[in-house]
Amino acid sequence: MRRALLLAVAAGFGLAFTGSLLAQQQAQIGGPGRDAPRLRGPEPFTRETPAPPMQRAVTDDVRRRRNYPDQPPLIPHAIEGYALDLNANKCLSCHSRKFTEQSQAPMVSVTHYQDRDGNFLGGIAPRRYACLGCHVPQTTAQPLVENRFTDLDDLAEPERRSR
Repeated sequence: MRRALLLAVAAGFGLAFTGSLLAQQQAQIGGPGRDAPRLRGPEPFTRETPAPPMQRAVTDDVRRRRNYPDQPPLIPHAIEGYALDLNANKCLSCHSRKFTEQSQAPMVSVTHYQDRDGNFLGGIAPRRYACLGCHVPQTTAQPLVENRFTDLDDLAEPERRSR
């Protein structure tokens, strides 16, 4: 009996603590009565709505700075109509080792020529063949939620100034 009472009290404290955390998260999102940022638009998720128009691709061929270590580079050109299937990979017509001199495109990283065990292969590793699994084109789309990312260099800058 005593043990059951202790378990009930502990469960009550656990529920109160969880409720407190949820209230705190809601306050951080925007206060009581405000929902988390909606990523699907004003319609309820159960109603089918037409897809928004595709955003224009940024096609200036300017390489963008990466936001974090090992981030796959963004694609700075249009890729509409590129073939990427079992028999063809249009990306490799410019980015493979064989064609970079004439295309002046950056070469595919040497890591793309390694298998899972780190052995170097004569061609692109099958697990790295589908470029769009990691690399995405840059578009003019505006962010759906506020981005508070701080670059590592910006974090280190105040430290350098204080020396």
